[in-house]
Amino acid sequence: MSKDTNDKIGLSRRKVLAGLGAVGVASAGAGLGTTAYFNDTESFDGNTLTAGELDLKLDYKSTYFGGPGRLDDIEAMGYPDVEDLGDGRYLLDQTPAPGEGQSWEDYVTGEIDFCSPAMDEFLVNGDGIPVFTLDDVKPGDSGEVTISIHICDNPAYLYLAGELTENLENGQSEPELDAEGEDTDGIGELADFIDVCVWYDEDCDNVYEPTGTGQQQELEVALVSDVSGSMGGAPLSALKTAATSFVGNLSSPDEAAAISFNSGASTDQELTTNYQAVQNAINNYTAGGGTSIAAGIIEGEDELLNGTIATPGASKVMILLSDGQSNETAATDAATDAKNNGIRIFTIALGNADTGLLESVASSSDDAFVAPDPADLDTVYAEIAQIVLAGEQKILSGTMSEVFDALADGEALDGNRQEEGRQPYPGATTQCIGFEWTLPADVGNEIQTDSVSFDLAVYAEQSRHNDDPQVAFNGTDVNSTSPGPAPNGTDNVSNPN
Repeated sequence: MSKDTNDKIGLSRRKVLAGLGAVGVASAGAGLGTTAYFNDTESFDGNTLTAGELDLKLDYKSTYFGGPGRLDDIEAMGYPDVEDLGDGRYLLDQTPAPGEGQSWEDYVTGEIDFCSPAMDEFLVNGDGIPVFTLDDVKPGDSGEVTISIHICDNPAYLYLAGELTENLENGQSEPELDAEGEDTDGIGELADFIDVCVWYDEDCDNVYEPTGTGQQQELEVALVSDVSGSMGGAPLSALKTAATSFVGNLSSPDEAAAISFNSGASTDQELTTNYQAVQNAINNYTAGGGTSIAAGIIEGEDELLNGTIATPGASKVMILLSDGQSNETAATDAATDAKNNGIRIFTIALGNADTGLLESVASSSDDAFVAPDPADLDTVYAEIAQIVLAGEQKILSGTMSEVFDALADGEALDGNRQEEGRQPYPGATTQCIGFEWTLPADVGNEIQTDSVSFDLAVYAEQSRHNDDPQVAFNGTDVNSTSPGPAPNGTDNVSNPN
């Protein structure tokens, strides 16, 4: 607007403000003596903001292969409750202790709320403890610890961290002097001779299993899914997402089939390498009817053995999911027949399913999985996929010196090995990391009296709003297996003679 126009209107800023003030006084005066007004009030009350939680808790099982007949020796090292597992292997410790007749791996992957306050006394929750304190290690010995990881509440990115805290010569015996000559630097050679392997222990069984079912030969897998009435809503939706994701990990020539069961069973998609057709069949499931696990097993076995393109000699796998109860005798009889015909059966007990029955149906206790909630199915199917398709994935390997050099800055862990890229660990689930050390049998006298001490730790960092997670391990603000009450405050392995 031009200056001329402003002058013509004749309103300065002062005049405008004065005018508005006059109107306000007039309105106020007009209300004097009035007893009622139209009015309305709306409010938002009781507002609160509460910070979430990121709590990392650990438990573990450690074993030592030290040769037969050494129970008394190992007790004297500070393991009064050591258990002889046979064949020269010993159970040093595990926490929490499983129930009567139950293995540790079944216990930690079962329906246990590790995030409840009642479990704190059994877990490594802030105060590190040593998992190895051995002082008479010989060539040919080995030890292994499986660390079970629990993230409470919010998902998180995880790192495995660690450091060699001591690598000592401890003087030189005559055989050692003969082997390597005078060595005055005080640094031992043991860490350079011990071999270490670190891996994702998918079934938490203390054993590195590098090859999956499908690597040696063609894989044929039947996804046998409960679609009874109790599966309606969230369970069926989660099943569709997790099972179709599993199918998406397959590649030719592996074949898949979709089998559903309730009171009876049907083959919804025969064995095929058309994975989209299998996914479509699963996505078309609706819930209704009762639960006959036996019918599902029989239908799945028939397709794997007698299907149109079933291949003799292929690796036959059945993945059976159920959330209900069923006739135990019929189910176990059907499963026994399928297993006798070379079919490996994985089972998933969802929610209130009969976990005991499904474990007996599975090929082994390691092949029986539990999903307390529908949201857990993604992780369970991914773990089975890792075992079936690729075996267990190695994280690090090399000499102890090399591995701990890599761990010094933290090794990023992947919470879902079936998804592309690094994934956070989901909340309220259990996953395991295996750590094994081996002193080769052909090592000579140069390691006599040497000792090593080391720390292992797991570091958690929130995943939400964290597109570029960074590790900042300093040995103190992590949940660690050490330092603890070992004589020197760390895990140690030594070779005195």
